[in-house]
Amino acid sequence: MTNWTLAKRAASMNPSVIREILKVTEKPGIISLAGGLPSPKTFPIAAFKEAADKVLLQDGASALQYAASEGYAPLREFVAKQLPWDVSPDQVLITTGSQQGLDLMGKILLDEGSRLLVETPTYLGALQAFSPQQPRVVGVDSDDHGVIPDDLARKAGEGADKARMVYLLPNFQNPTGRSMDEARRQAVVDRLATLGIPFLEDNPYGDLWYDQAPPAPLTARNPEGGVYLGSFSKVLAPGLRLGYVVAPKAVYGKLLQAKQAADLHTPTFNQRMVAEVVQSGFLDQHVPTIRALYKKQRDAMLAALRTHFADLDVQWTTPTGGMFLWVRMPEGIDSVAMLPAAVERNVAYVPGSAFYASQPDNRTMRLSYVTASEEQIHIAIKALADTVRATLAAR
Repeated sequence: MTNWTLAKRAASMNPSVIREILKVTEKPGIISLAGGLPSPKTFPIAAFKEAADKVLLQDGASALQYAASEGYAPLREFVAKQLPWDVSPDQVLITTGSQQGLDLMGKILLDEGSRLLVETPTYLGALQAFSPQQPRVVGVDSDDHGVIPDDLARKAGEGADKARMVYLLPNFQNPTGRSMDEARRQAVVDRLATLGIPFLEDNPYGDLWYDQAPPAPLTARNPEGGVYLGSFSKVLAPGLRLGYVVAPKAVYGKLLQAKQAADLHTPTFNQRMVAEVVQSGFLDQHVPTIRALYKKQRDAMLAALRTHFADLDVQWTTPTGGMFLWVRMPEGIDSVAMLPAAVERNVAYVPGSAFYASQPDNRTMRLSYVTASEEQIHIAIKALADTVRATLAAR
């Protein structure tokens, strides 16, 4: 009989709560507010068909061949030019989704027991990406504007236990939808510079603002002190699995080596297609249509929450961009325990406890408003409110 002895790090790998919930949503009739999936209505299929034909006709052999680990040069140049600070293409590493950037950063910066600071709550996928390195994840106190600088200092550690990295999502954060304002961004960057702790800035949603573009990125304020992650998943299509890392020379070489060990390079054909699509300014016309759609759906969800939860002690965020809002249910509600009852009423959500490094708030949940229609949103929120009332009545 074969004896499979797993590595210690494998014990820290757990299934994605969100991916498991998505299996439930395959049940006919379920309205899912759970997944962080962009709306398929936003996928520019015609543009990609044209780009694919052109790439294959012009240089199909190269597009289907192995390529440089750093990424396709014209795409790296595009990324560097569109960022709001001085970036060289030599600092850009094209990744297989920005999720790979999280994995690579964990591999080069974290050892077993390393202190890693994160927001409270934070992106579940990042916790999963970092977990194989077995760090000690410490949640930093956070408010409506993100991490609180004074608590960063309190939890920074010192000596051998000093934090290796702080993971931050300043724009329309997943899961809460909150954003850092100008003052908080500068305060956080200044405090981290004083502490000498690098930051990892994850910005997959930054282009999805509704009324006003967010303030300058953290990395623009201290390019040598941070690494920046971006993605084409939310503005073009997630199935391409195309993201990028912008890193200072101090860590770029090691990120590249980790990338080479992981998958040699990101699919060449995908990179060339995206480079072809974006080179003519396509995103300048396309992204505003995504913003307009998501804003309407956000407004529909906020209206439904006001209508159906008017008599209940429920709080929620009002995101100014992105794909999510965060809800805190009345005392006595455990969002994990309530999920099966909600599914019975044909609505699904993500329990908020999965997004905490420690001491989860079991009354919270993440709702996504971008894949359901406005009518479906109202139906789903009513079903969710009915579930809450029934749960409270059964106590």
